[in-house]
Amino acid sequence: MKRTRTVTRNFEMAMGLIGSVIGVFSGSFLIFLEHIGQAHAPFLGIVAIIASVLGFASSYYVKKNHELAGVGFIVATMFVIIGSDYINILSALFLMLAGVSALFRK
Repeated sequence: MKRTRTVTRNFEMAMGLIGSVIGVFSGSFLIFLEHIGQAHAPFLGIVAIIASVLGFASSYYVKKNHELAGVGFIVATMFVIIGSDYINILSALFLMLAGVSALFRK
C-alpha cells in the first residue's frame, strides 16, 4: 500500500497574508507622506496597495491552485518592489517567500 502525503499550504497562506498586510500599511504610509508634502508619488503607494490586494487574493487561492497562487505572489512581489521606494521591502520578502514556497514545495 502506497502512502500519500498531503501538503498543507498554511505556511504560504500565512506568509502571503503577513506580506499583504505590511504592504497595505506601507502603501498607505506612502500616500500619507504625499499628503503632508514629503513625497512626490502617491501613485506608487496605490500600486503597492493594489499589489497587496493581489497578495491577499493569492493567499485565498493557495489551497485551491498553488501554482497560480505562487505566480500571483511573485507578480505581487514585483509590483510591491516597484511601488514602494524601499519602504516595502519587508512585505516583498514575505510575498517572495510565499511565492517560491508555493511553486516549489511538494
